[in-house]
Amino acid sequence: MTGALSPAFGEDEPRDAPTGHVTIQQVQIAFMGSGALGGGTLEFQGKTHKFKIGGLGVGGIGASRLSASGDVYGLSKLSDFEGAYGELRTGWAVGDTGKGRFWLRNPKGVYLKLHGTREGLQLSGGAEAVVIKFD
Repeated sequence: MTGALSPAFGEDEPRDAPTGHVTIQQVQIAFMGSGALGGGTLEFQGKTHKFKIGGLGVGGIGASRLSASGDVYGLSKLSDFEGAYGELRTGWAVGDTGKGRFWLRNPKGVYLKLHGTREGLQLSGGAEAVVIKFD
């Protein structure tokens, strides 16, 4: 995931305690446009919820596999988790295995602070978003 759909990260950073935890597995393929498919789990209020994740981007070439996990902030009701997320900040390394941290945010004020690894090589040159939907 590269690019940004949201304004620069800064004062919007959540300062509250995490409200949940996520794990994500995603495969991404790009050739001028990009697409991604995967899934994951959300731990929220003592329960585990499975979800699907898909994404679309503009520009790029290559293929990669993403494994990530992290904390959820700003989630007060389960239905607010679903929807489109834009990336706020990245820390990916270029090479065969990239390790980094990144933040995603949806319009309902839910943030995902993720850290993970990306295998493969992908160069991206445009905006990107992911969409999360419960199974």
